[in-house]
Amino acid sequence: MRLGKLISVLVLSAVLLTACNNGPSAAEQMYDHLEQAVTLEDTFKDQQDPLVQLEQQETELYNEIINLGMKEFEKIEELSQEALEVVKKRQEKLEVEKESIESAKEEFDNVKPLIEDLESEEAKEKANELVEAFNKRYDAYQELYKAYEKSNELDKELYNMFQDKELTQEKLEEQVDKINKSYESVIEKNEAFNKLTKEYNDLKREFYEAAELNIDFDESSEQDQTNSSDDSSSENDKSSETNEEQSEEDQNNDEK
Repeated sequence: MRLGKLISVLVLSAVLLTACNNGPSAAEQMYDHLEQAVTLEDTFKDQQDPLVQLEQQETELYNEIINLGMKEFEKIEELSQEALEVVKKRQEKLEVEKESIESAKEEFDNVKPLIEDLESEEAKEKANELVEAFNKRYDAYQELYKAYEKSNELDKELYNMFQDKELTQEKLEEQVDKINKSYESVIEKNEAFNKLTKEYNDLKREFYEAAELNIDFDESSEQDQTNSSDDSSSENDKSSETNEEQSEEDQNNDEK
């Protein structure tokens, strides 16, 4: 599951003094593209709270299902259908998020042809480092997307399994184990993406300074937008222990 919000790209404001006759410099044009890329990620950021809420909703439904015995199979079916709808909504949010990141990447790529026109070697060096950092961050997001998509698929399989009266405890435990391992992968890739985002933000600052752009760094815009992975992982991990105890109780009652 998505374990909290992701770190977003730092938004900066600038006062750029442009000569009327010469037009914007290469550095100023790069600034425009870089900050437009940030704006294009607004949609990405907007998906974070809804995704977390959907995850919490799905976890609540799972816990409710796992505490029911097979004598309440109709209720299990009903809750499983609700959970499937939640997983579907999560995937839809994920797709919107991905489109936002990819739009930002397209905008960011406009800076590459401008690097050679920068006035100082230091600015060129920082710009090249910035491009490398952004691409690593973009690749890390793609890996995160794949991991989260896989988790969604495994969750869908789980809730379809709950609608089978012949579901065994062994099959349930196998599926839950797959899901929990998938969550661990999401945590790992989420942390990698956040780390690379911070590195990218730091390099962007350094580039603006090297290019001698008059930037007003707004510290309030660089707030930590992540939740603790350690705190979230314990809540999101699925367990089948309660279900097993309930199943045993149902079996004992049948034998009486």
